[in-house]
Amino acid sequence: MAKDLYSILVIHGPNLNLLGTREPEIYGNRGIVSINDELIEVASRSGASVNCFQSNSEGTIIDFIHEHRDADGIVINPGAYTHTSIAIRDAISSVMIPAVEVHMSNVHRREDFRRISYIAPVCIGQISGFGPLSYVLGLKAVIHYLSAGMKNNT
Repeated sequence: MAKDLYSILVIHGPNLNLLGTREPEIYGNRGIVSINDELIEVASRSGASVNCFQSNSEGTIIDFIHEHRDADGIVINPGAYTHTSIAIRDAISSVMIPAVEVHMSNVHRREDFRRISYIAPVCIGQISGFGPLSYVLGLKAVIHYLSAGMKNNT
């Protein structure tokens, strides 16, 4: 069996384990397992693989990034850590893996504090506001970035 072209980390931050039941008027009714299954399928069709991970703990997310620093790309929804975690920002920056920040809701239409991201400046891009599709778009963006041979600008 041929090796997958790219290995992509999909990181779900705090409270995203509650997708499907958490504020469905904002985040919809799909659970994290359903989203992960779709990402696995999309990656497979592109010759890539995904390693999906969720944690409510900042340190555990950082450890996961460090432990998988041989990955080719990252799709990350840092949740509330978007607005608070210099440590996750530094972890992404230190491994020099192209990353896309994703959010299911449009963070720019919500509370003012959600418009500030410590993570975005070390990512190749940010996608928000498309519900679960934000993850798919982020995954496709990372795969496109890698397949186009773009230089990592993190």
